[in-house]
Amino acid sequence: MAAASSLTARPGAALTGSVPAPGDKSVSHRALILGGMATGVTDIEGLLEGEDILATARAVAAFGAGVERVGPGRWQVTGHGGFRQPDTVIDCGNAGTGVRLLMGAAAGYPIPVTFDGDASLRKRPMKRVTGPLGDMGARFEWLGDEDRLPLRLTGGALKGLTFTQTVASAQVKSALLLAGLNASGHTEITEPERSRDHTERMLRAFGAEVQVTEQGQGWRIRLAGGQPLTGAAVSVPGDPSSAAFPLAAGLIVPGSAVTVENVMLNPLRTGLFDTWREMGADLEITNRRESGGETVGDITARHSALTGVVVPEARAASMIDEYPILAATAAFASGQTVMRGIGEMRVKESDRIALMARGLVACGVAVEEEPEGLIVTGGPVPGGATVDTAHDHRIAMSHLVLGLAAQHPVTVCDPEMIATSFPGFVALMQGLGADIEAG
Repeated sequence: MAAASSLTARPGAALTGSVPAPGDKSVSHRALILGGMATGVTDIEGLLEGEDILATARAVAAFGAGVERVGPGRWQVTGHGGFRQPDTVIDCGNAGTGVRLLMGAAAGYPIPVTFDGDASLRKRPMKRVTGPLGDMGARFEWLGDEDRLPLRLTGGALKGLTFTQTVASAQVKSALLLAGLNASGHTEITEPERSRDHTERMLRAFGAEVQVTEQGQGWRIRLAGGQPLTGAAVSVPGDPSSAAFPLAAGLIVPGSAVTVENVMLNPLRTGLFDTWREMGADLEITNRRESGGETVGDITARHSALTGVVVPEARAASMIDEYPILAATAAFASGQTVMRGIGEMRVKESDRIALMARGLVACGVAVEEEPEGLIVTGGPVPGGATVDTAHDHRIAMSHLVLGLAAQHPVTVCDPEMIATSFPGFVALMQGLGADIEAG
């Protein structure tokens, strides 16, 4: 797949079968980073071995930790109680989560570090993290355009920070908490809405004390500086963001019944599933159980007659990465699906609002694009288009799923970036009966 210049999805037979969910991307990043900051051995099971995560693994090794792959999805990180000065540029590839969390972690140590990434990552704003880290005492030098990679960070001598987010962001929150571990005093973060809490959960697993207090629709997180971390065993649950793609195909391809196993059911990550149910989706969750501090379960999606809904804006933080695939499924729903309060999508790997609108329109779907929103009017989807993905994995996968239920094939360009988050996506979908081919 890496050499393919395009992928084409064609409508065909019903999709059936059970597949495992790939390891959660957010948890995988954090397991590697915390393992590198800790003292002792961290054994990780189920690590997502996508390009973004492998970039973080290389970075953690460059910071002085022992990082070894001991089997499929099984990794061992041996930490030495903190980051050491790397002798190379920390190249995070396309990993926005990786670079922002690594900057937060590195800021706590008295070392200079240069961070860089690929052409896509160089376009993504960094001041949302460097600003508050600078207020804690970290120093930054822009080596190219301001607010963009590459940059040089010099850390150490940090002071705790009281910070109120205007928009809930797990990346910003996590960067500040990781920096706060090695700051004097307390670091306190208030969120207007709840963002994913994997960092708080995992910090506790590594021995840190984190206080979380509900505050309206959001919460306040407080962490004392000077807390050492100890290596831990981490079992990575399946990624709901990745599970969304085969499940969406199950909902929109007639006659289908698709099961994805071991999906994380953390309520801060299941906004898409709640939305689909409101649209009339036949989703069944079985085999609920606890794994690695998270609730997981097996989700079965059956072909459903969907109806458009207005997605609550407060739900955005729990499903910000899933709006592209929601937009694709909304194309098959009767009526309008209104998605607002999602301006964050414009500063992801691409401008996902613009690209989804453009791709859906090319496929014959009625779409209204707003500055911070998208309105999709569903109905029969002609398809028959070639979609520009701008090297964005979620745009590519969303349109491939769309093509499986459209009237005519849908082709996406530059599909190699799918490997950043979902290696094996094409083979998995083909195993369910999907007609997706290169060329």
